[in-house]
Amino acid sequence: MKNKINIAIDGYSSCGKSTLAKSIAKELNYIYIDTGAMYRALTLYALHHSYINESGDLDNAGLISALDKIVIHFKYNTDTLKYETFLNGENVEHEIRNPLVSSFVSPVSGIKEVRKKLVALQQRLAEGRGVVMDGRDIGTVVLPDAELKIYMTADSTIRAKRRFDELKIMGVQTTVEEVLKNLNARDEYDTTRANDPLRQADDAIVLDNSHLSIDEQFMFVMKQAKNKIITNTEQEA
Repeated sequence: MKNKINIAIDGYSSCGKSTLAKSIAKELNYIYIDTGAMYRALTLYALHHSYINESGDLDNAGLISALDKIVIHFKYNTDTLKYETFLNGENVEHEIRNPLVSSFVSPVSGIKEVRKKLVALQQRLAEGRGVVMDGRDIGTVVLPDAELKIYMTADSTIRAKRRFDELKIMGVQTTVEEVLKNLNARDEYDTTRANDPLRQADDAIVLDNSHLSIDEQFMFVMKQAKNKIITNTEQEA
């Protein structure tokens, strides 16, 4: 699609990837794809269907066998002005954000067959360009040809406090210490897993937002996006 680009935003948990991606998509009138929500929805399905038992053991084979039964899509809520995640027709946007899902999403997302299913879906969604997608492997695996790649990072204690504040607003009972423990565990798993680990793409622009406001992050990425759009337009002229 002429003049449009794809934007890939990768980074650690609770760096504000989704918040930034949504703002950029809204400003550019692009489609926003929350890949993390997809993996969270799959994790929720695994919990609801006992593919994760009370001891925390994951039944990989059982979940893999159920993949064809799982349908994930997004709907834009005109009342809240936000995209919401649906799992097999049910709105699970709030449920997928709870700490229990967070504690299991990394091992679920590390399953090769799970990633294959969701990566294929994500790539189909981005075929026409004009997409902002955030996750762990967007710039390296899902959209390696994205015109703009952003790699987000921030101090873990700052990320934990931000996530704690979000959960508190949602009414989730937890502590900063518990959130930090979960984030550190996810960081370790995400960067060392065998299948599509979190890493910076060679051509990605690093955005450390430890001490940046949301507005400052937005302006930084919008400047990069506008430059890429201009370049893309010139190349297609």
